[in-house]
Amino acid sequence: MNRPIAVIILSLLPSLTIAATLDSAQLAEEGVQTLIRYLQVDTTNPPGNEDRGVSFFADIFKAEGIRYTTAEAAPTRGNIWARLKGGDKPALVLLNHMDVVPADAIYWDEDPLSGAVRDGKIYGRGTLDMKGTGVLQLQTFLALKRAGRSLNRDVIFVATADEEAGGNFGAGYLVKEHAEIFEGVGYLLNEGGGGGFANNSPIFTVGVTEKIPFWLKLTATGNPGHGSAPQVETSVSKLLRALSRLENAYFKPRVIPVMKSYLQSVANLQTAYFKQKFTNIESAIQERNFLLRLQIENPGLAARLRNSCSITRLGASNKINVVPPVAWAEIDCRLLPDQDKEEFIEVLKAVVNEPDIEIATILAFSPAVSPITTPLYTIVSQVIDRHHPGALVVPSMSAGFTDSHWFREMGITSYGFAPILVPVEDYGGVHGNNEKMDIEAFKQGTVLLLEMVQQFVYD
Repeated sequence: MNRPIAVIILSLLPSLTIAATLDSAQLAEEGVQTLIRYLQVDTTNPPGNEDRGVSFFADIFKAEGIRYTTAEAAPTRGNIWARLKGGDKPALVLLNHMDVVPADAIYWDEDPLSGAVRDGKIYGRGTLDMKGTGVLQLQTFLALKRAGRSLNRDVIFVATADEEAGGNFGAGYLVKEHAEIFEGVGYLLNEGGGGGFANNSPIFTVGVTEKIPFWLKLTATGNPGHGSAPQVETSVSKLLRALSRLENAYFKPRVIPVMKSYLQSVANLQTAYFKQKFTNIESAIQERNFLLRLQIENPGLAARLRNSCSITRLGASNKINVVPPVAWAEIDCRLLPDQDKEEFIEVLKAVVNEPDIEIATILAFSPAVSPITTPLYTIVSQVIDRHHPGALVVPSMSAGFTDSHWFREMGITSYGFAPILVPVEDYGGVHGNNEKMDIEAFKQGTVLLLEMVQQFVYD
């Protein structure tokens, strides 16, 4: 379903020379080998050990004669950045995170830290989230350096720690302790959008906002005692009642503007049932059967139509025959960007309906939306149209969060985008088993990202 790399190369900007075109093919193949090596660098979070990723990039920058800076928010929690100087237009940041979530090799067809190649795909934790995109950005950065042409703006490559755990040792740390990196920055490219297929037609999403993570801890208290003498009510029984109510809670669906635009844009690519529903989405969300069917067939999309909470961690007694004085649960709530957090807490208290349960905030971000009326967004659309005529390019909201929120809060236009076409069945590898990247799609993505950035940074 993907176009051959040769076709992509031949359709590069007319301003590029034949030599530059050949370099693009070489750059893409070089990127494949770089990604394989990068996947073998263990930066699983926890614990992170992103200093290993820092060393990986530092060796490449040294070989290319690129000056770079590093900083650790804590021992082994490294970050690295490098800058290509240019003109006085607002700078562009190429942002990626080095940490990856854990992977259990027992459930994989290939070792998740091997970078093994099988059936035209590279296997490894991080191929999609997000070492693959990091290498795409690296190859673009290196190509700009090697070309030696004057840039109309600075271009900054930034690889961070800790995104998978909230970013406090990574992007959050850099924003607070190394704000000088982002002075004069107007644009940022990160994860959070990319290419896929709807009804076998290519579609590219550009992440402009995200649901807001609102992680909470519920703590119930009660009388301790011996397990052999059951009590009428305990901390555990209170917590279980509360969690049962939460699990069955119905959070009212809402369609925020970016999602209404997205769903109406992709409606024609759906089956007849979903085409009709997406076209009239504000009416459709009033039907519980539609919401249930959407949740079954596309839970990620359904999650973007309402606030949500998932029960993810539980704890109580540390001994089987002891009734504990305290039982707790941690829940992963995700709020629509226009949701007031304090108002949601009041809704949650009513749902839980247990006066003895305390609700405390673990993590909460601020909402922000990036505009699409920018030169960079226009270039993304133009390049995609040149290589994939008729393909949709639509702004979207992610159900998960990325480090982009740190920068949107600073007023930096931040887009989640990597121009890689990923089959629907492969998206299950993100935080799942057998995460993999199609090699030809990766090569195409390398060439397309380079073209987009070149058009943006060359006058």
